[in-house]
Amino acid sequence: MVVRKQKRNRHQRGRTTGGWGFGKRHRGKGSRGGHGHSGAGKRGAHNVSFYTAHGGSISLGKKGIQFKPRVYEIPVKVVSIEDLDRNAKSWGKESQGVIEIDLTKLGFTKVLSDGKINHKLKVICHQFSESAKRKIEEAGGQAVTPK
Repeated sequence: MVVRKQKRNRHQRGRTTGGWGFGKRHRGKGSRGGHGHSGAGKRGAHNVSFYTAHGGSISLGKKGIQFKPRVYEIPVKVVSIEDLDRNAKSWGKESQGVIEIDLTKLGFTKVLSDGKINHKLKVICHQFSESAKRKIEEAGGQAVTPK
């Protein structure tokens, strides 16, 4: 004898989730997977015929190897002229009335022009602001970039 079985969805009528798990599932926009051609998919490519049926050539999936290029940032460690003047004797070597400071060995990469100079300095650094270079040379010193 044939057993007539009720469809499962008849049993779910009136329930909160309707057999779809927690409450947000299977309601509409939240479960649609995106906009436009999203979900067309590369895996299996089951919708390729839909997109190419009318002579259109819509590319599905990515082409080639996809990667983000590495970005190398050189850290900029700045020092002001005021700090140079204050620490001139401890950071540098004095010879013939000129104090030579090698900021590349101390880890600094740029000299900024904040402050005043009271010493003759020969400063070795990768970068100088224009006003810092001018202040060093007006005080009788030199601003030198290494090779």
